[in-house]
Amino acid sequence: MRCSCNAASRSNRLILSPEEWEAVRLTLEVAARAVSVGLPLAVLTAWVLVRYRFPGRALLNALVHLPLVVPPVVTGWLLLIVFGIRGPIGAMLYDWFGIRLVFTTAGASLAAGVMTFPVMMRAVRLSLETVDPGLEQAARTLGAGRLDRLINVTLPLASPGILVGGIVGYATCLGEFGAVITFAANIPGQTQTLPLAIYAALQVPGGEAKAAELSLVSITLALIGLLLAEWIGKRINTALGR
Repeated sequence: MRCSCNAASRSNRLILSPEEWEAVRLTLEVAARAVSVGLPLAVLTAWVLVRYRFPGRALLNALVHLPLVVPPVVTGWLLLIVFGIRGPIGAMLYDWFGIRLVFTTAGASLAAGVMTFPVMMRAVRLSLETVDPGLEQAARTLGAGRLDRLINVTLPLASPGILVGGIVGYATCLGEFGAVITFAANIPGQTQTLPLAIYAALQVPGGEAKAAELSLVSITLALIGLLLAEWIGKRINTALGR
């Protein structure tokens, strides 16, 4: 009887509570929002940096990569200054449209998106740099405009980097902590993603088991994302004959 009770107890501990499943769902939602908005901007930024030379290009490149080298808490603090209720952009959004980003799910997506933007942009940029400019020039001689060349020539050839950048960016969002907790706080059901739920569990005496379960879920999701990115990249490169 004791053995069966212990086995039942162990099996129960492997089942997440509704609050913990909510953290998982919220993590996936925050990552999806961050990538859906950030990836098109990453593609545009990478295209500008690869195809054009202009004053301030080096500064733009440095600013894009800044979240990789500064502490995430600093990034979250800067977001508070800019997008907070009293910030230059945050105040305008709140006064004109009633939109508040700080301490909201949208704010968590913004923080995660800013932190993963350099990862996505870098993957797209490396892919764009492998596109033969002669193909774009040939399309230009056939009368294709700049936008036509971008949509019909450049982006299809750079699609492996774009897709991989999106998937890796999504996987990276799943583990973002510092900027999210600084800008969006740790509000259960609203901004508490998996990393924040793990942190909250570790603050409670005896919460190590719950933190271990959530960590296992987080690791599994990240591995799925990375393996998927590797598989898609190989399939697309094979299809393109690379």
